Amino acid sequence: MIPKVFKEVIDLGDGREISIETGKLAKQAHGSVVVQSGKCMLLCTVVSNYKAADVDFLPLTVDYREKFAAAGRYPGGFFKREARPSDGEVLTMRLVDRVLRPLFPKDYHSETQVMIQLMSHDPEVMPDAMAGLAASAAIQLSDFPFECPISEVRVGRINGEFIINPSLAQLEESDIDMVIGASADSVMMVEGEMDEISEEEMTEAIKFAHEAIKVQCDAQLRLAEAFGKKETREYEPERADEELAQKIHDMAYDKVYAVAKAGSSKHERGAAFAEIKEEIVASFTEEEIEDFGDLVSKYYSKAEKAAVRDLTLNEGLRLDGRKTTDIRPIWCEVDYLPSTHGSSIFTRGETQALATVTLGTSREANQIDMPSYEGEERFYLHYNFPPFSTGEARPIRGTSRREVGHGNLAQRALKGMVPEDCPYTVRVVSEILESNGSSSMATVCAGTMAMMDAGVQMKKPVSGIAMGLISDADTGNYAVLSDILGDEDHLGDMDFKVTGTADGITACQMDIKVKGLSYEILVNALNQARDGRLHILDRIVDTIATPNDDVKSHAPKMVTRTIPGDYIGALIGPGGKVIQELQKETNTTIVINEDPVTEEGIVEILGTGQEGIDAVLAKIDALLFKPEKGSVYEVKVVKMLDFGAVVEYTEAPGNEVLLHVSELAWERTDNVSDVVKIGDILDVKYFGVDPKTRKEKVSRKAILPKPEGWEPRPPRNNDRNNNRGRDNNRGRDNRNRDNRRDNRRDNSKNEEKKED
Repeated sequence: MIPKVFKEVIDLGDGREISIETGKLAKQAHGSVVVQSGKCMLLCTVVSNYKAADVDFLPLTVDYREKFAAAGRYPGGFFKREARPSDGEVLTMRLVDRVLRPLFPKDYHSETQVMIQLMSHDPEVMPDAMAGLAASAAIQLSDFPFECPISEVRVGRINGEFIINPSLAQLEESDIDMVIGASADSVMMVEGEMDEISEEEMTEAIKFAHEAIKVQCDAQLRLAEAFGKKETREYEPERADEELAQKIHDMAYDKVYAVAKAGSSKHERGAAFAEIKEEIVASFTEEEIEDFGDLVSKYYSKAEKAAVRDLTLNEGLRLDGRKTTDIRPIWCEVDYLPSTHGSSIFTRGETQALATVTLGTSREANQIDMPSYEGEERFYLHYNFPPFSTGEARPIRGTSRREVGHGNLAQRALKGMVPEDCPYTVRVVSEILESNGSSSMATVCAGTMAMMDAGVQMKKPVSGIAMGLISDADTGNYAVLSDILGDEDHLGDMDFKVTGTADGITACQMDIKVKGLSYEILVNALNQARDGRLHILDRIVDTIATPNDDVKSHAPKMVTRTIPGDYIGALIGPGGKVIQELQKETNTTIVINEDPVTEEGIVEILGTGQEGIDAVLAKIDALLFKPEKGSVYEVKVVKMLDFGAVVEYTEAPGNEVLLHVSELAWERTDNVSDVVKIGDILDVKYFGVDPKTRKEKVSRKAILPKPEGWEPRPPRNNDRNNNRGRDNNRGRDNRNRDNRRDNRRDNSKNEEKKED
């Protein structure tokens, strides 16, 4: 039976469309859609168990995968099957998760899976920009308890004009690359990178994206209505006891308020809060604790959150005693690790990042192999968040999604400041040693200083700051917090990270936890973030104002040379023999790449010793040396032969040519050693390629004066036919003479016989 298909189409302008279709694929899922733009097709399915899991949170899994078959390719590596997700896929999962999760009820604890797959790829369409739309559309067709449809779009700007969901080629021309997630009413998530734009330009980009998202949310509602929107499922809500909640609030609020106002450290504050909670728990009997002990913990957390938020809104004070605009004390240091190519420490309050820089050749570039994108990164950053940084001991199970996301944000913040002509592959690694708020922004600051310490000629230093928000919807009162703590991130309504130079924003990441955040608050937060960012930038510049002029003495120096494509093979040698021996002799690393456009060879020479680099450059100069016909060159005798001497050009060692014995002097030369010896330096004239021998010809005698009375030898007669004829006649005459002699001998014998 042919399935009934339901479809909605969204017009993006410029002849581009996005279609949302359901009813054909994956009908046993609780909701499924195919989202298509051009040849790009995403399949999204959603399933949620009807029985709640035994946890106190939403066990939501968002999984995004790109199938290599979608691009007509095989997976790379030995196993020809897609394995663990790439960093690019993980980043897309995070983009979708951060928008979906707040819209589920807080007491909904059923295992929920959102699976998005790239089934067909179009080089002109970036699939990650449609993943949020696909997830929300599938949920709208299900019976999940979900607040409202959302969508995500990418916004770029080319020549001052904003564009929704630009292609990869368009994005390379754009000075903005932001993904915005929102419902029809509220912006909920922003992440991206920019080319030093202003706060006002960023706000305009968000507004432009939000208008497009409203259209996509309407299309989802129309599709759900046509398909037949299911009744929202019933689920067992969390147990509640309003009387108990009020009792615990009354017991805890004033005490928590007093501790919060004291402005103590993280550990002191945590211990004091734990003591208050223990006193409250101790006020209940064992039977009561056994009956509703989980509610006691839950309601205490609510009372603690209310007290801390009220302290900030009422008095403008924060947990550590700061005012809303204050930045925690900062200290920095560079060149801390003696063996690294560059290093720095950035400490802000109770957050500390130790960054290292490693310099390498293009061979160390980070290779990206995804169905939707193939390429390499010559600058990349890795972020590590060990459990000891928060004073915890927990299992270590590889790189987490959070580490991938935070590292990517810091990388995007810094990469625009790495000059295009930087010859190195640059790897930055950030080790978070302490964490109490915004370790990703500490990574940006530490990464800036470490690169300048390594001698990477950054265009401008970059700093970053994390902003928070506490608001009261009833009164309209709000407070924007600069340089938030970990607790303020948890208790607040917004986590907004902004990075940039003194001239503008380079990257941002924002998660908003309240509905209807006004653009007025957003602009105020951005302006306050700029003040804080510049304050931190001053501390960085005080530590290291400009990049070091050169790399460290133990770090490799990089020199790049371009050679004609025809010479690549000669430099590599048969089986790589020449380049391998050269690397061994000079203690360097040599990498040769071919420019796909010019077909020239780009030679990268990496070495810690200048002598080795100079030796490689000399070898290349010798390889490329081309003497000009008619010019005189200085040469050195390197080998003696019976028929001449082998000489090498002094300006191109290793470039050798034969000086024939006949070209040594005007006089006849019987022995080469009579004229030259090994090691002699002399001048020769270059005559190009001899048409007879088809070898290069040089002459010493051509630049010497002719001896007095010298006459050239008469030219040889090279008429082969005449020679051959004379030779034949001479042979014939000889034979006739022999015959006459034989005849005379025979006649003499006959006369003797007659006489006898």
